[in-house]
Amino acid sequence: MPAVLFDFSGTLFRIESTESWLRAVLAEAELSLAEPEFRRAAQALDRVGALPGGTHPIERIPDELAHVWEIRDKSAELHRTAYTGVARQVPLPEPALYDALYDRHMSPGAWAPYPDAPEVLRTLRERGIGVGVVSNIGWDLRPVFREHGLDPYIDTYVLSYEHGIQKPDPRLFATACAALGVEPQHALMVGDDRRADGGAAALGCGVHFVDHLPVTERPDGLRPVLDLLG
Repeated sequence: MPAVLFDFSGTLFRIESTESWLRAVLAEAELSLAEPEFRRAAQALDRVGALPGGTHPIERIPDELAHVWEIRDKSAELHRTAYTGVARQVPLPEPALYDALYDRHMSPGAWAPYPDAPEVLRTLRERGIGVGVVSNIGWDLRPVFREHGLDPYIDTYVLSYEHGIQKPDPRLFATACAALGVEPQHALMVGDDRRADGGAAALGCGVHFVDHLPVTERPDGLRPVLDLLG
């Protein structure tokens, strides 16, 4: 029986917008910015890639963070250091806001599943097909799946920070296949990052890519997976 491996961010779930992220943290801290200042701060956070799961950095990563950025998904500490480090390039009214922003992105409320994710995962379960989540990440995403009712459809989670290995290293995909009891050639990796998720091909897995778009712009990007499995 085949198995399907899914990436998390940009594949099954999408993080909230940078504006929503910043506004929520400011409200929690009982702080406010004038609207022009707020927009400038949100745009600047976007440019530096401060929101995990959001926009890739447009601006160059500072030299002192470059190495940490490259290996940020190998541990929880590296992940927090990388993202709070790039966020600190953007002036905010309180120093504590940088860690608060990082903490916010780990909350289930900051994430929304793509519209067809429940249907696709439920159908795979009904067909008896094993499902794994293989993610480059620095924190435990299981509560996000539980909060949104998708955890019952996931058989195994293989998270980079728990193994000290990040995609495209084939070992991470091999760990997922072993947990599902399938040979790699019987597994399909579904993701949005051609380099990271494409690493599964080196192991012999099939690979299918989806577009990393806002939830409202990708209503049925996962449904082709069901057709690929026949």
